[in-house]
Amino acid sequence: MTQNFGAAPAANQSHLRKPVAIIGGGPVGMSLALALHKQGVAAEIHDARARGAAIGDKRILALSHGSQQILANLGVWEGMRSTPIRNIHVSQRGAAGRTRISAQEEGVAALGYVASSSDIAAALDRALTKADIPFIGDSRLLNTVAGNDTVMLMCSSGRSEARLVAYAEGRIDEEAQHVVERDYDQHALICLLTPQSPHGGTAWERFTSHGPFALLPYENDYAAVYVCKPGEAERLKALPDVELLRHLQAEFGPRVQFTAVQGRFIFPLGLRYREQPTAKRQVWLGNAAQTLHPVAGQGFNLALRDCMALAHCLAGVADPGASEVLAQYAADRRLDRRGTIGITDGLIRLFSNDDPFLKHLRGAGLIALDLLPPLRSFLARRMMFGARAW
Repeated sequence: MTQNFGAAPAANQSHLRKPVAIIGGGPVGMSLALALHKQGVAAEIHDARARGAAIGDKRILALSHGSQQILANLGVWEGMRSTPIRNIHVSQRGAAGRTRISAQEEGVAALGYVASSSDIAAALDRALTKADIPFIGDSRLLNTVAGNDTVMLMCSSGRSEARLVAYAEGRIDEEAQHVVERDYDQHALICLLTPQSPHGGTAWERFTSHGPFALLPYENDYAAVYVCKPGEAERLKALPDVELLRHLQAEFGPRVQFTAVQGRFIFPLGLRYREQPTAKRQVWLGNAAQTLHPVAGQGFNLALRDCMALAHCLAGVADPGASEVLAQYAADRRLDRRGTIGITDGLIRLFSNDDPFLKHLRGAGLIALDLLPPLRSFLARRMMFGARAW
């Protein structure tokens, strides 16, 4: 399969640089490079932006316990700022039923952690420098041509060859084949909310008729994700702080009292994923393979598991782009990808509506989770470790 992005630049001398060329120098691309390095597989990163651009990303990410283990294994966790999630409280607005998941019950220090994308990127970049992994910034991919033995890359920085190209950042391109997509007709409003009392490491997932309202403990505040219709999100973004605070308080309810709101931006929500994340000498990971709804905070966590699985498949192989190697990777990722995509999509379908029957069904399900520790533990471990929980 060939990716076409325009005409090639004036030809430089073609040469084989590294067995794996990684397109994208954000957290996923850098994580993949480090995972490959640990397995003895050489790689280089190409990014259309200058090196360090990812450090300017101010998004807040929820990291599962399993993702914390991955980042620790890559040597980037120690010293990185993060806030532990010790409890998760799940409920639905205006109906019975709730459940609570605790790190103590699962026998772990934390169910997950909350960190800024900026801090994660900075830690990964330092590790790249220490490992002496090439990072070619201002190198926009123009075209790739997959041959029998190598892939030719034509970038704004010149030409090179690799055995395998890994697309690790960005959205799924519009010309991609066999892509499944669903528009949820929802936008997410993102902001920081200051609670009246210390959050104690508790995260909240509050389901409303128009979408989830999540609070993630982040330093002394909550990173809030409020999901609603696109027009409503635009209206709320334009409100003065005091009016937005009043609206969010009314939507969440009295369990947590908010005293201040900081910053706000919105983005559209949908599901878009490649049914097959590999092609001839090419592989897609992270958002380049699947873009998920943030309801369970699984996007980056799934991407990290993609990176580790690919590095494991490439360890010790003579040709990292061989069809049988990529087929093994795709098979290894099938269960985790489908399961995580199914869970996030199912939660939105089940919870983002006012159907009276489904409201009672949701309440019964939450009560069952609360009364059945093994079921609750299974869900918790699925969120922490992906398919490894099975």
